[in-house]
Formats: sequence, C-alpha cells, structure tokens
Amino acid sequence: MTAQHRIGSGFGARTTASEVLAGIDLSGRTALVTGGYSGLGLETTRALSAAGAQVIVPARRPAAAKEALRDIPRAETGELDLADLDSVRVFAESLVETGRTIDILVANAGIMACPETRVGPGWEAQFAVNHLGHFALVNRLRPALAPGGARVVSVSSGAHFGSGIRWHDLHFREGYDKWAAYGQSKTANVLFAVRLDALGAAAGVRAFALHPGSILTPLQRHIPREDQIAMGWISPDGTPAEGFKTPEQGAATTVWAATSPQLDGRGGVYCEDCDIAELATDDTTSGRVAPWAVDPGEASRLWDLSAELTGVDAFS
Repeated sequence: MTAQHRIGSGFGARTTASEVLAGIDLSGRTALVTGGYSGLGLETTRALSAAGAQVIVPARRPAAAKEALRDIPRAETGELDLADLDSVRVFAESLVETGRTIDILVANAGIMACPETRVGPGWEAQFAVNHLGHFALVNRLRPALAPGGARVVSVSSGAHFGSGIRWHDLHFREGYDKWAAYGQSKTANVLFAVRLDALGAAAGVRAFALHPGSILTPLQRHIPREDQIAMGWISPDGTPAEGFKTPEQGAATTVWAATSPQLDGRGGVYCEDCDIAELATDDTTSGRVAPWAVDPGEASRLWDLSAELTGVDAFS
C-alpha cells in the first residue's frame, strides 16, 4: 500500500506560489529556506514572507543574500556552507541557542551537473551538498523544530529517475557522470523525506519531497548554453521551451508542501504540480515518482549511512 496517490488539490502545473498561499496566514511563524535568495528559493522566500512569515535564509554568500532580500520584509540572512559540516554545525548551534522555533524548513539549496568536485573527506559534491549537508542541518536543528508541529520540505527533482542510490560507488570513485551524480542526489532528497517523516511524525515533524518542475534559474550555471539548446531546454534565442515554468510557478509546490492544510496528517510523500505524485509503474515520469525513491528500506539504509558519515542523528 502506498501513500503516493493524487488527492485532487485543485491546483496544477501553472499554479503560482501566491495562489497556493491565498487565505493562509503565516503571521508569527518562522520559516528557514536554504538558498532562499536565488531562483526558486528567492520566490519561496518572497511568497512565505508575503503570507506573514519570518524567513531565515542561511547562505554561503550572506552579503549577496542580503542584497537579494533587501526589499522582502521579515527576511534575514545567516552564514552557512552546506559543503562544510563545521559550518553547518556552527550555524545550527547558533540558531538553537537563540531559543527560536522553526515551523517550516525548506531544504532548497543545491548544485546541478557540476564538474567533478570533491568536498570534505573526498565526497562527491552533489551528494554532499544536496543531501548530506541538509541531512546534518535538519538533525542539528531538531531542538528548534516547533514542538506543536513542523514541516520539512526537501526540494528534489524529476531527475531522480536518472539514478537510484549507487551503494557500490556512492561517490563516483570509479568514473564520474555529472547527470547520474545529480540524479542520485535527488533520489537521496526523496529518501530523506521518507525516513524523516517515519521517524519524526510521532513528534509532529512531517516531511515532504517534491519536483518543482522545469524552470530556468541559476541552478543551470554549470550547463553550457549550447547544451541547453541541444537538450531542448531553450531555443537559440534563449526562449524557454514549452512546458517550462516561471519561478513563481516553480515555487508553488514547495510552498504547498510547506503550508497546505490539505496535507495535514500526511507525510513522507513526493509531490509534483501541487499534488501528491503517483507511483511510476511504466516509463511515464510526469507526475510520477520512481519506486526506488520512496522505498522505506532504501530510506532507512540511506539514513543510517548519512548518520555515520555526518556524525549526527537526532531522530532515530
């Protein structure tokens, strides 16, 4: 039995973040959005702030973040490098010490299809930044997650269909493939939400993962323009392909997962187009999630390995 079934939310692929939040008052609530000063993260921050939330935006480049957020009320910055677990620890400990509570945590920051890069003890960078950094951050922020109920939202991608967890060679030491590495990290984002929800639900911590859709943002910085044209993402004049979303539409599923009362009592599911996705049973990927990305056994195995690698586990 799977929880991966559409619930008929009434929203869709063209819904915007502001439309999702219409009638929802987040006054007095605090959200944290990693990478919340660029691309989809910026639109997520803008939408949550407009609904009344105080938004904390930890950033590797806090000065750039502050400039990007200067016209958004109730948005504040902090310094955090997800590739550096010491930086994650310092940021999280400082926030916990303030006694503040976090109602919404959006693990949004990420890198895509970058050249082979090693961080920490030789970890592949996409897995380290997109997954391990967020794993450590959420676990270290456990004392700050609102006792009355908090939602953790993991921004994944349809690219998770490109690779399950490569248990035999997690860090691509036997040959680097930038797209397989990205796909593995996005599968990890989903499995993280599956296991976090299983461990945290009894304490009111619910977790969701999602595919925001195809959107042109700074996430594509490592992909040459000619490659984007060849893949059909953009036309030669730079026009996005049909089916691509605007950033405002791209942020909609994130804020829906973070705030919608339609998801009360639910969790551990993968969402797309402001609804819960169906489980893939054939080659169809749109509106679907790969079985390996929501497998509880895979989720538990990845959680245990991540705890071992990062040295932190506040939920098990």
